[in-house]
Order: sequence, then C-alpha cells, then structure tokens
Amino acid sequence: MRRLPKFDDPNLLVGLDTGDDAGVYRLDRNRALVQTADFFTPIVDDAFAYGRIAAANALSDVYAMGGRPLTALNLLGVPTDRVPSAVIRNILRGGSSTLREAGCVLVGGHTIRNPEPIYGLAVTGLVSPRQMLTNANGQPGDALVLTKPLGLGIITTAIKRGLASRVLARKAIRQMQTLNVVGAEIAERRLARAATDVTGFGLLGQLALLCRGSGVGAEISADQVPAIAPAVFDLIARGCVPGGSRENLSQADKIVKWNDVSAARRILLADAQTSGGLLLCVPPRHLTATMKVLKFHHTPCAAVIGQIVKSSKPKIWVSH
Repeated sequence: MRRLPKFDDPNLLVGLDTGDDAGVYRLDRNRALVQTADFFTPIVDDAFAYGRIAAANALSDVYAMGGRPLTALNLLGVPTDRVPSAVIRNILRGGSSTLREAGCVLVGGHTIRNPEPIYGLAVTGLVSPRQMLTNANGQPGDALVLTKPLGLGIITTAIKRGLASRVLARKAIRQMQTLNVVGAEIAERRLARAATDVTGFGLLGQLALLCRGSGVGAEISADQVPAIAPAVFDLIARGCVPGGSRENLSQADKIVKWNDVSAARRILLADAQTSGGLLLCVPPRHLTATMKVLKFHHTPCAAVIGQIVKSSKPKIWVSH
C-alpha cells in the first residue's frame, strides 16, 4: 500500500506512513474518526468464543490509538455448504456480545461465500486529536509497559494440534476476549506518549514499527516480559511454534541485537499474538499513575519490560 499515491489531505492525521494500528481523520478541533478493519480464520473450536475474540481483536486497534469505538460492521466469509447456520449465528452472537461490552453499536455488515470461515469487523471510533496515541511519538527515557503476557500464538497452535491442556486453553481464550479499553483511559489522562497493540507481528515487530515511526531505539529486558504460563516454554521445547512467529523472529533478527537471550525467550518475544495487549511508552513521571490505572482496569499484566533510547537507527537491544 505504500506504493499507492498518497492522499494529500490536512485532516488525515494518521495514514499509511508509519504502519500504525488504525487511520485517524480529523472532523473538527475536538474530534477525529479512528478507522480500522480486522478479520481472521478460526483459532479456537468454540464458535461463540471465536466471535468474541475476533471482535476484541478488531476493537483493539481503536483503543491503541486512544479512541473509543462508536460503530462496527460485521465482515464474514463462510463455506455455507459446510458450516451449519447455528454455528454462523454463534460466531455473530459472540461478536455482538463483545461489541455490547465495549459500548459499540453494530450497524450492519457484509457476508460472502468462502472456502473457510473468516470473521472480523470494520470499526469506527472517536478520539480527540490532542489526546490520540500513535506509534510515532516515543521519546528516549520512556518506560515500555506491556498490558498482556505473551504466548497466544504458541497456545492457539497447541489447541489446533491437541497439545494444550483445558486449563491453558481457557486461560488463553479468556485473555484474548479481554478488551484493551484501558488504552482510551490512558490517552484521556495523557499518561502515555505513544502506544501500539501487540498482534500478528509480535512484540518485537510492533516495537520495531514504533521505533521507526518515532526515530528511536529500544532496550528490552527479556526476563521482564511475562508469558501467559510456564507451559508456554514446554510447548516451545516441543516445537509447537506457528509459522508466523518463526517469520517474525527472522525479520526481528535484522534489527535486534541479542545479549545472552535463550532461543525460547526469542521465540516468545516474536510470537504472533491474536488480540494481544497494548505496548505503552510512558514518561517516568507518569509511570506510577499509569500502573494505578492498569490495576484499576484489571489488565492481565502491567509489566515494565524496557525503555526507549536514543538511536540513529531503529535498533532494539534485548538482554537477559
């Protein structure tokens, strides 16, 4: 898309340039639209849970920009000869349930026949241009704060292969259904300078985009990055790693300098997440207040995993 002609519009506040989580278009001095779309194939067996996860994943882009979702459109593709109508209804019911939780209104959608199921949402939200978060404003000295532990790509692969315990599967599903609404709260309180949500490119991939957009580097302490459960490392040892995570690691190796970090930890940091958490750039003076907000909203974790540093290139240093 970067090869397409650019749209020269002064109201386009966030477009394609930095690979951000959503587009932002200014309506007036106090309001801007946040727009995004996301969908994927099933990652769990339960249709209702799949719908909830897909909706939470799509809404996350709005929260990552500091906005609040306003309306949504269903995006659905199904092989109608293979998927019963009851299953389709449960997928849509799951998505609708999450939208109601978010206070977002479902206004329609579009369905096509497709060889395998796909579901997601196109979402429109609102944000103040003065409060919005982007991936292009990180500053040296900012603390990097993660709001959900990693390992979702590994666990969902284990679910597909029948290797995940019921307890681990339930824990992962519960986390993927958790909304990142705290992003809007953080933005409205002006506690963070920049943010992104950790999704398909993994923690390192999303951080790399943030570093490129902000013209900075980053330092990560691998031991401070939480995994959903110790079982994640057992699954890695058994070779239960999705292809997307392996590709993420291959790309990360081009800009990451590793210092005494195990192979398993490297995979975790590159693991492709579905409906992952937020990565916040928080000035030190706002760190205590940020932690209080995260605690109040019961985020799955509130881990300080590193900091933004000066760098002439978008480099990431990861140490043990």
